[in-house]
Amino acid sequence: MTAPSGARLPQREDGPVAILAGSGQLPIQLVHHLEQTGQDCRVMAFRGFVSAELRGRADATVDLLDLRTIMQRLDAWKPRAVALVGAVRRPGFSALLGAFSLLRNRQEVREVIARGDDQVLRGAVMLLEERGYRVVGAHELAPGLVAPVTMAGRLAPSADDRQAVSIGLDLLSSLSAFDIGQAAIVAREHVLAVEGPEGTDRMLARVGRMRRSFLGLRRRREGGVLIKAAKRGQDLRVDMPAIGPRTVAEAARAGLSGIAVGAGSTLVLDQDRTIALADRLGLFLIAVELPWMDADHGS
Repeated sequence: MTAPSGARLPQREDGPVAILAGSGQLPIQLVHHLEQTGQDCRVMAFRGFVSAELRGRADATVDLLDLRTIMQRLDAWKPRAVALVGAVRRPGFSALLGAFSLLRNRQEVREVIARGDDQVLRGAVMLLEERGYRVVGAHELAPGLVAPVTMAGRLAPSADDRQAVSIGLDLLSSLSAFDIGQAAIVAREHVLAVEGPEGTDRMLARVGRMRRSFLGLRRRREGGVLIKAAKRGQDLRVDMPAIGPRTVAEAARAGLSGIAVGAGSTLVLDQDRTIALADRLGLFLIAVELPWMDADHGS
C-alpha cells in the first residue's frame, strides 16, 4: 500500500516509549516495568477503558476513535516505539468506518473492518507504521512477563487433563482462521466453552454458572482445563493472550482442575503471585509449546 501524505519519517531512537493503554492490569504492569528499568515512557489513556490507577499517571487521555488527536500526540512525543496494550471494546462498524476513513481510503477501510477484530488491530498497526512509528508488543518491552516453557506450579496435570490440553490446542488451532478467541475450556473429551467477545474471565464465569445450574448440584471440583494460547498467524504485538491472579480465581470458581497457556506467547501478570494462587487453590498451571508458533515466527 502507498503511504498517505501524512506519513512521517522514523522517530528518534532516544525518544520515549509510547503506551496506548486500554483496560486491565497489563498496561499498569508494563508502565511499572519501564519506570523501574529507567526507560522513559508516555502513557496515552483511552477514555472509558483505562483503570483509575493508570488514568492518574497518564500523560494524555483520548477517545478511542479520535485518530487525529492520537497522531498529533505521537508526533509531539516522537517516541522510539509504540505499544498498544490493554483491552478495549470494539466500536460499531459505522463508528470505525468514520474514524479510519479520516486517514485511509473509505472502501479499503470497509474491507478491513469486515474481516474481523484481528484485521482491525492490524489496520491500526498499519496506520502507525505508515507514519514511521515502530510498533512493538508488551513481550518485547518486558520479556519477563512472558510464560517460559519451564513455568509450572506445584501441582501436575492428570492424564485426563493432558488429554484435555491436547484437544484444546487442536481446537484453538483449527479456529484461528475464524478470529473468535484465544481460549477454550475442555473437560476430558468435552468442549465446555470457547472464548467469544466477552473475554476469558466472563467465559469462565459462564461455565461456573452452567455447572451450578445443572440440577442445582455442584461438586467442589468438577475438573476441566482452561487452555489459552495465541492464534495461528497472530501478530503478537496486539491482543497478546494474558492471564493473571484473577484468571486463576475465576478458574477455581468454575470448578476447573488447571490452566495451560502457550509458552513464549502468553503474558502471565504477577507471575509469582499467579503461580502461588494456583497452588493455594489446588489448580495446576503449566506452559505448553505451540507447534504453530515455530511455523508462524520462524523460530
